[in-house]
Amino acid sequence: MHSPAQNPMSNRALILLVIVALAAGLGLLAAQRFFAAAPANSLPAMRSMTLLPTPRVLPAFSLQQSDGTPLTSDELKGHWTLVFLGFTNCPDICPTTLAQLSGAQKQWQSVPEAQRPRILFVSADPDRDSPELTGRYARAFNTETLAATAPIPQLQEFARSLSMVFMKAPGPSGRADDYSIDHSAGFAVLDPQARMAGVIQPPFDVAAIAGDLAALTKATP
Repeated sequence: MHSPAQNPMSNRALILLVIVALAAGLGLLAAQRFFAAAPANSLPAMRSMTLLPTPRVLPAFSLQQSDGTPLTSDELKGHWTLVFLGFTNCPDICPTTLAQLSGAQKQWQSVPEAQRPRILFVSADPDRDSPELTGRYARAFNTETLAATAPIPQLQEFARSLSMVFMKAPGPSGRADDYSIDHSAGFAVLDPQARMAGVIQPPFDVAAIAGDLAALTKATP
């Protein structure tokens, strides 16, 4: 039996979890400090997410969609959007999460399309996930899901701006094409100005997520 110190895969996963937990802890601490001094928020109370006291303006970004067009902040404006980071070879978290989100998307069908909340799936594995493949994968769960990817440097900057992380984890064979992607499992919540407005952490309550996004959409026409 191998000890944890002898298992590099476990060590990498542990490091990633520590980074994510530290970032989430710092974010919640900052939120607790600022909420006390912040004026009353006109947004409804949330069941599934933690809203930031002040939405965070994101640095300029440009990801590539499956049809070859760039995805920038302008395309995300006008809607509340959940951003999820993953990859198409993910064996469990990604397909499970996208399937759960599809349940929320079905509940949003009564919301007018011009204001309907949206899901953005971003592949953190551009070496294997072309924009076309990323789009096909995401839309297999729901045809309204947005999907995009980009070269690693752009993805790292985009993920960092959303307090997300990802890293390549080599597989047991040691081959260059044998690897997985460790990545943040939560969602970043973007407001209709394409600013980061909050986070949702697992485990996910689909009904609560659907209800929160519908309420936010109604409160911010």
